[in-house]
Amino acid sequence: MFFRRLFPVPGYVKIGVMDTNFEKRYIEARNRVIEKEFARLNDMQRKAVMATEGPLLILAGAGSGKTTVLINRIANLMRFGRASDTSELPEGASEADIAAMEAGGERAKELAALEPVEPWRILAITFTNKAADELKNRLSAMLGEVAGDIWASTFHSCCVRILRRDAVKLGFPENFTIYDTSDSQSLIKHILKDLDIDEKTFAPRAVLSEISRAKDAQVQSDAYLARAKAMKDVWHTKVGEIYAEYMRRMFAAGAMDFDDLIAFTVKLLQNNDDVREFWQRKFRYIMIDEYQDTNNLQYLLSSLLAGGWGNICVVGDDDQSIYKFRGATIENILSFEDEYKNCRTIRLEQNYRSTARILDAANAVIRNNVGRKGKELWTNKDSGEPITVFTADNQDDEAQYVAGQILASFGRGAAWRDHAVLYRMNAQSNSMERAFKRNGIPYRIVGGTRFFDRAEIKDVLAYLCLVASPSDDLRLTRVINTPPRGIGDRTVELTAELAGKNGCSMFAVMSHADDYPELQRSATRLRLFAAMIDELRAFAAENAPDELFDLLVEKTGYVRALEEKNTVEDTARAENIKELRSSIVGYMQESGDRTLEGFLADVALYTDLDNYDQSADGVTLMTMHAAKGLEFPVVFVVGAEEGIFPGMKAIGEPDEMEEERRLCYVALTRAKTRLYVTCARQRMLFGHTTSNKRSRFVDEIPAELIEEKATSRAFGESAGAFASGRPGGGYGGSRGSYNTTFAHRAPERRGHPISAPAVPQTAAPKTMPDYAVGDAVDHAAFGHGIITAMRPMGNDSLVEIEFESAGAKKLMLRAAAQHMTKA
Repeated sequence: MFFRRLFPVPGYVKIGVMDTNFEKRYIEARNRVIEKEFARLNDMQRKAVMATEGPLLILAGAGSGKTTVLINRIANLMRFGRASDTSELPEGASEADIAAMEAGGERAKELAALEPVEPWRILAITFTNKAADELKNRLSAMLGEVAGDIWASTFHSCCVRILRRDAVKLGFPENFTIYDTSDSQSLIKHILKDLDIDEKTFAPRAVLSEISRAKDAQVQSDAYLARAKAMKDVWHTKVGEIYAEYMRRMFAAGAMDFDDLIAFTVKLLQNNDDVREFWQRKFRYIMIDEYQDTNNLQYLLSSLLAGGWGNICVVGDDDQSIYKFRGATIENILSFEDEYKNCRTIRLEQNYRSTARILDAANAVIRNNVGRKGKELWTNKDSGEPITVFTADNQDDEAQYVAGQILASFGRGAAWRDHAVLYRMNAQSNSMERAFKRNGIPYRIVGGTRFFDRAEIKDVLAYLCLVASPSDDLRLTRVINTPPRGIGDRTVELTAELAGKNGCSMFAVMSHADDYPELQRSATRLRLFAAMIDELRAFAAENAPDELFDLLVEKTGYVRALEEKNTVEDTARAENIKELRSSIVGYMQESGDRTLEGFLADVALYTDLDNYDQSADGVTLMTMHAAKGLEFPVVFVVGAEEGIFPGMKAIGEPDEMEEERRLCYVALTRAKTRLYVTCARQRMLFGHTTSNKRSRFVDEIPAELIEEKATSRAFGESAGAFASGRPGGGYGGSRGSYNTTFAHRAPERRGHPISAPAVPQTAAPKTMPDYAVGDAVDHAAFGHGIITAMRPMGNDSLVEIEFESAGAKKLMLRAAAQHMTKA
């Protein structure tokens, strides 16, 4: 090109004398070359890829291929630079160049490029390390080794790289350390102790959350403390003191926490012109993924880095903004066009994931939100199956229905992993887990722990086991100082040693602690613990397990200790313990057994059935929040009732309700081919039975998209009473019969349910299915097998079946019989 400028060659025209027709033909030829390179993309995806200059908002609907767009946009920048988004021609452009581009080939690509961008001048930020790794891997697959120089990272890792260069300007060493959440909590605990502040009133997690909010608002510790004192707010004044001491100690240690990484990067860029100009020159193109999930500091960081070239592209979906509780602010994406006046907006609305009916349902629900940009998902796929809305009698009926549908799907050839069950709160997994274990369905919990494996549940079960058998040293050592009661590890060790020497249990030693000089200092505490267990044992002998549970919770102070911490995590743990009561009550109702030993044996069965490889094929159980970004062929959205989903806190609060509706939109759009939404006439949660209306979100789905089903009712009641809002609702029915269908019901007949009795009626006893050891059976999911063992349990039996293809399975007979016949 330099040679051509010095020695003009016939056929080349200087830019200044070019006619408009030449310019038009050149640009058209160039764009055709670039468009051909990205021909596999749809029209709107390609438009987003080729829009390289200035601010760009890409509203990417669920399943619309936003990651594909990001990767191809980066590829376009590196191969063709800004050629696809400008009418500017290169110096020395000629008719020969047009001909070469029209001819195609590698030469055409070379001529079509205009200032290709070096990889290290591209910054692509996403939220999780997993998403960043996926971006890097796909970029490497498309672009080769050079992709390794692209800044594809999370907000935090990006800030670390920036701070390593200039942290000294903030008074930190270049090799500053990073505190994770547990480190920060430990530091807060030390500060509370040193300042003689009660940890129950100022729980470390709660204090850290408040400090995090202050940092996001750019409120320094001194300003926070001054404001709290001026308002004479005692709690916030104490938090301000802790905040000030926390920052002092962090700075002295040369450490930053996760919030600091972003906060100090923003401060560095705001207060140092040379640093800001360096990074603004460096990053010519900036892309921010999941922009609807950004908080204030992340917004400031993005705008500061983009302040040089102004080429900022944000990708997100305002309809999927569901992390307000983490500090995300939907206003960042809603106000982006106002912030950047010359912004272009491109909507990616073609969905490659779900069937048309699923998308129509999601569109109909989210359309009820006011605070949104607005878009309509569509697909070229078939309309698909109707959305099944199932009305159960109660949570166990609901769980058994879900298990039955999964077994039937598995029997038709689907894999376990093709199915996902989504719920609003972790405690809802309880009944689902029980049903899956009874039916031999392998599962895994994502973003949480299995109900009976949760630490707090194990603790309470350990107490119950100790009541049933005081000689259980393993359970005793687990709970002897949980919650803390001043019995240290050394005392426990001495107790175990004395028990070993005397050939007795640790409980026996504790009961007579005064007889052992070695335990003199802890004798009173040990005897009090033993006396508490004895009191509970005496109570258990005369009362039912659910009543024992209530007394145990009161006497041990376990739930009270969690509630006093007043953190989100500990509140959830307290709720899980209360939900354990539902398991106890459910066991007694289903089995007719009112003994503690029977319940503990039942729980032990669940644990035995749960021994399977975590990495193996299994149904996924997760909260709706955890499901964001994932997809499954078959999805069950369970617990669709007012007060549960939407949650009670959202009712009456417009902004909160809109976030709940966005969460519903996320849940619905996880499904690819089949979507089930379930609700219950009555639900036992946290040990209490309630009757709630069906979720408003269900009633926002057009009737023509829905196939309604319900448990067949006993006592001559209508199966559709709950769904239609007509009288006749209530508890009862033969569990497992789901043959009543209401397809294409008129909208006016789909209202909210009437209230059902608070206490369920007792269903008529059911006879035990007629199976015996040695019987050959055919199971809908597992195929042909032989019953090899049966063991009575409550009013049911545990059967062991050796299946020809599925191997050995342990199943509860009543549940298995619904999907099994004699061969």
